[in-house]
Amino acid sequence: MIESPQNETFKKLLSLTSSKGLKEEGLFLLSGEKLIREFLKAPKLGVSCEIMSPKHTPIAKGAKPVELSAPLFDQIDILGTHFNILVLEQPGIPSLSESDIAAYEPHGIEVATATGDPGNLGALIRSCEAFAIPRVILSKEAAHPFLPKSVKASAGSVLRIPMAKGPALADFPATCIALDPRGESIDTFAWPENGLLLLGEEGPGLEASRFETRIRIPTTGVESLNAVVAASIALSRIPQKTALKP
Repeated sequence: MIESPQNETFKKLLSLTSSKGLKEEGLFLLSGEKLIREFLKAPKLGVSCEIMSPKHTPIAKGAKPVELSAPLFDQIDILGTHFNILVLEQPGIPSLSESDIAAYEPHGIEVATATGDPGNLGALIRSCEAFAIPRVILSKEAAHPFLPKSVKASAGSVLRIPMAKGPALADFPATCIALDPRGESIDTFAWPENGLLLLGEEGPGLEASRFETRIRIPTTGVESLNAVVAASIALSRIPQKTALKP
């Protein structure tokens, strides 16, 4: 059992609760009994190890068990699930440069987002899967999709939906479709066959005036909607096409 916070294995596991650790290790934490049991039915990612406290018993067949003292386990279990935690290998996410995104040709309506809040990003990715969005492109400003809060809020969608890393929001082309309160009503908007729907961060939004196409969600009595709510409404209006394979 690991009891010291100075233990190298513990420090490595704890780093997976931060974006820096996720980038350095190429691993992530899967927390929550429902998500874990669902994943174990047909695992498509490598399992590095299974983290347990003294009161837990192993559930991942063949996974290396790592037992932590109760206080150390609680530091890793930042979501408070009180259940075993799996350490999984991150799926590969391709990167798109500024020149790549300038020449990018979407397949159907894809989504690009700068959502920096992990919970909001996870919820958005969940909506993207629900509405058969072929791919999600994460701008440089977006949160890491495999932070514990992102994974939980996505209800596992981050394990399934194709994603790519993009450049900074300012580098996306003016041909993107921007969700903006001053745009054309989504009620009258004619969706193109292919396009990139660009979603800004909660609060700052987008520098929408530079985009050729802008759409808005009509509201009455409130100035604006939560970014994920507005995005989900927009996604629900997109004609569905067959999603790309991961």
